[in-house]
Amino acid sequence: MSQHVLIIGAVALGPKAACRFKRLEPDSVVTMIDKDTRISYGGCGIPYFVSGDVSAASDLTTTSFHMVRDTAFFRDVKGVEVRTGLEALAIDRAARTVRVRDLASGREEDISYDKLVLATGSAPRVLPVPGHDLPGVHVVANLEAAESIRASVTAGGVEKAVVIGAGFVGLEMAEALSDMWDVETTVIETAPRIMVNNLGPALSAMALKHITDKGLTVRLSETVTAIEGQGRVQRVVTDKRTIEADLVIMAAGVIPNSDLAARAGLAVSGRGGIVVDASMRTSDPDIFAGGDCVEVPHLVTGKPFSLPMGSMANRQGRVIGDNLAGGASVFRGAAGSFAIKLFERAVSGTGLTLEQAKREGLDAISALVVQLDRAHFYPGKELMTLELVVERGSRRVVGIQGMGASGDALVGRIGAVAAMMPFSPTVENVRTLEYPYAPPYAAAMDVINTVGNV
Repeated sequence: MSQHVLIIGAVALGPKAACRFKRLEPDSVVTMIDKDTRISYGGCGIPYFVSGDVSAASDLTTTSFHMVRDTAFFRDVKGVEVRTGLEALAIDRAARTVRVRDLASGREEDISYDKLVLATGSAPRVLPVPGHDLPGVHVVANLEAAESIRASVTAGGVEKAVVIGAGFVGLEMAEALSDMWDVETTVIETAPRIMVNNLGPALSAMALKHITDKGLTVRLSETVTAIEGQGRVQRVVTDKRTIEADLVIMAAGVIPNSDLAARAGLAVSGRGGIVVDASMRTSDPDIFAGGDCVEVPHLVTGKPFSLPMGSMANRQGRVIGDNLAGGASVFRGAAGSFAIKLFERAVSGTGLTLEQAKREGLDAISALVVQLDRAHFYPGKELMTLELVVERGSRRVVGIQGMGASGDALVGRIGAVAAMMPFSPTVENVRTLEYPYAPPYAAAMDVINTVGNV
């Protein structure tokens, strides 16, 4: 029997769930709504658009075959109706309707559904400091924000910038401003080191040295207290100094967009993520949710956590699409795998750092090795640093992080361990890992095996 599936959110998870479901149930109807006018774009590519590596914002909205993913594309190619400029106001679970408002006209209406998908994403955290709303202060929220930042820089009016936050987005945006546009860029971080939630002290220090060698100024253990300017931003005030700025980017994390779910009485955690089971169902069996707005189990700790990444949203969207059509697909969790480019180095990891493992009550140790990423006699070899985090006694691998000059090579090693994380790998699994070998790509006793041997 055909059904009507309504999807709220049309950036990453929503389109993936819609298209997967339509392939399985072509006679069913799918309506996807979003309050923005531009949909289905690669949000993780925004820093590379700002830098100029991606030449146009429209490149982030196309398929690999250069088809623009707009409302006409979804209608004509995927059979999905998309309505943009619609804001979801409330869910009536008993009536199976969603009240929406047309942002252009103000008109409200109810849209009925048989099954509902919440793909509401997350919102950048805005620091509640004086001057946070001055012109020239930005958060990286969507393509419009990215275009505004790039327009400011290309117009030639930005000589000094401040980025607040030294996580993924903050460091990527700082590199974009400094490396391509030669903007004098300062990064402010409240924590005592960069990427504090992703790297241990040694790797964090190595990454910090590299980005400062490349021209970034990084202020650690420093808190922004105000943003000042006459008519637009001119300076950032911290608890230690005042920094001149023509542009400010807040990259202080994100908050799950779960208010709609909470108002509908769906289970939401104390951290703000929508609670889902392995099938990505919420506490209402007719409502699914995924992406930045949900929490999933951590594969090491078993505890719920959020991982706001487009890759997660796409994988979860396919699971939801299957299950909307009566399937039994599951998403069992994640280990927090990541990768980031920092100028001429790559940083990647999965699982827990040593500090995180100890905070979880694990009796953990780590081994750190530095070795060439391919055969020592092959041209183009580079050093790679890996840190393996292991639980004593059980010898269970609970995390690995690394840094190297060859991003593909590093991500390959980290990815090999990440693929094992659902199965509680041990040191023996790493030391005997059958990593593909040829002198241009790896060493006979590869760095990934060596870190397990240590």
